[in-house]
Amino acid sequence: MTTSSRGPAGRPARALSKSLGDGARRTTLPSGLRIVTESIPSTRSASLGIWVGIGSRDETSAMSGASHFLEHLLFKGTHKRTALQISAEIEAVGGETNAFTTKEYTCYYARVLDADLPLAVDVLVDAVADSIIDPADVETERGVILEEIAMHEDEPGDEVHDVFTEAIFGDHPLGRLISGTEESVTPMTRGQIHGFYRRRYTAPVIVIAAAGNLEHATVVRLVRKALAGTALDSGPAEPAAPRTGNKRVRTQKPHTVVRNRDTEQAHVVLGGVGIGRLDDRRFALGVLNNVLGGGMSSRLFQEIREKRGLAYSVYSYASQYADAGLFGVYAGCAPGKVDEVLDLTRAELARVAAAGVTDEEISRGKGMVKGSYVLGLEDTGSRMSRLAKSELLYGELMAVDELLGRVDAVTADEVNAIAADLLAQPMSLAVVGPFDEAAFAGR
Repeated sequence: MTTSSRGPAGRPARALSKSLGDGARRTTLPSGLRIVTESIPSTRSASLGIWVGIGSRDETSAMSGASHFLEHLLFKGTHKRTALQISAEIEAVGGETNAFTTKEYTCYYARVLDADLPLAVDVLVDAVADSIIDPADVETERGVILEEIAMHEDEPGDEVHDVFTEAIFGDHPLGRLISGTEESVTPMTRGQIHGFYRRRYTAPVIVIAAAGNLEHATVVRLVRKALAGTALDSGPAEPAAPRTGNKRVRTQKPHTVVRNRDTEQAHVVLGGVGIGRLDDRRFALGVLNNVLGGGMSSRLFQEIREKRGLAYSVYSYASQYADAGLFGVYAGCAPGKVDEVLDLTRAELARVAAAGVTDEEISRGKGMVKGSYVLGLEDTGSRMSRLAKSELLYGELMAVDELLGRVDAVTADEVNAIAADLLAQPMSLAVVGPFDEAAFAGR
């Protein structure tokens, strides 16, 4: 396979293909864009995703929300299709398209019958590579996004996680809202958004992933045809390496943030700094998280909900980025029960930090990690996501058996060590509910 790009001594640059195991293959185009696929002949569907290694942490404060703005705009029309045609062509074959933005990447995806994969490739590549970003569409979507921001503020159970993240990372891009704010989205111009699009959406940071009843060579051929003549059909370049971060992310001193809202429930998140996604301790943390608050048998669920009925929802979680992370415990409860819920949570975290967890709990935690991972690979969409994230975030595809082996290899000492490290640290508290700051003074 060749392209019109020229390599050394004027020779046509060639695409490079490689088997990744587990039925997966990767082809790197001369432009640096990567195509990864997994053939699953037993299915009659195919999932396709265009993953761009650009997210909200890549924005300046003035451009906060630009990646999310683009997520909306790239489906609004290209030189070949109107917004209606983009959606109608996929829906006419019973398929679906959507997109989402995170702090470190943006994904545009489609799911169709296997026979309609050529259509999905053509439509999705066209939308991502050749969007017009019409000024009128910018104004329309600005209104939609401002409504989305307002709607999010009406969901205190969601808002509290953003408050907590900001409490940990402050004004670092990781601490900002993915959507941006009314103050950043309102003045953003079409020129600024289009400039961000053309500067940031380049071939080396893009991975196109597909999984389902497909042939790798066919997908590569379809993608190259769809890319021809677009801005992503560029000259020779090396693929971007996985994001690692240039320096350690500075975090805030532990403190309490309260957002006063007239709600029937109080929503709280208690936690602190975690670990990055490349940290080898992530497997031990996964086990610990399940023991603490990962399911109905977890310590926090049993102590707070089952024994005392203080909260309907209580769980722990870990968020991991290239160079940073956080660990938190969420609970939603009646405002009058907040103090008791926080006291019980703090006591349980301190108990685990000091005494560790039992072998039985570790065994159960390992089973939960492995089960959720394998059961999460039951459809083509999740298999496609696995391919793309492995390539974009880690630079390699870890075989399922290898990953399960890494979980099995976690020792009690490793789990207890990370528990002592993360759970004994001073913690921040985020609260959304009918309170003022004084209500949590000293907590």
